Amino acid sequence: MSEPPITFRRAEAGDWDAIWPIFRAVVEAGDTYPYPPDTGEDGARALWIPEPSKRQTTYVAEIDGSIVATAYVRPNMIGLGDHIANAGWMVSADARGKGVGRRFAEYVLAEARALGFVGMQFNAVVATNAASIALWESLGFDRVGTVPGAFRHATEGPTAIHILYRDL
Repeated sequence: MSEPPITFRRAEAGDWDAIWPIFRAVVEAGDTYPYPPDTGEDGARALWIPEPSKRQTTYVAEIDGSIVATAYVRPNMIGLGDHIANAGWMVSADARGKGVGRRFAEYVLAEARALGFVGMQFNAVVATNAASIALWESLGFDRVGTVPGAFRHATEGPTAIHILYRDL
């Protein structure tokens, strides 16, 4: 499989119009993120692109100048737990299966390290999201916990979530 030329960068204010359709499609599916499927645009923007700070950043991935994925990095906790990052990724349906997610993940993990984080924790990877689990485990994340029935999957009903962690 030939990998498309892809660029990664920090999101800019004008990127929201391209990020919003990705966010909306992923969240409306109700199978990977806990955000309400009917999250409106203003609420989505506040969730995904909070006020920028030196340790809270949103990124985009582009192919041929079009945004095809977005991610954020931020502290997983406040205060004495802010040395561990949390992150979220969303890839457009058209870009899935083309290596975008893996390459973007490698980029964002490096960015998190550069921001001074010493580890990354995912608090709620839905157990039915096999592609994401396989990706994260292949990138060195360990499953450190499972919470049965913690996610109300749109089609599967109550579904377990996994907590994943890796050192940076």
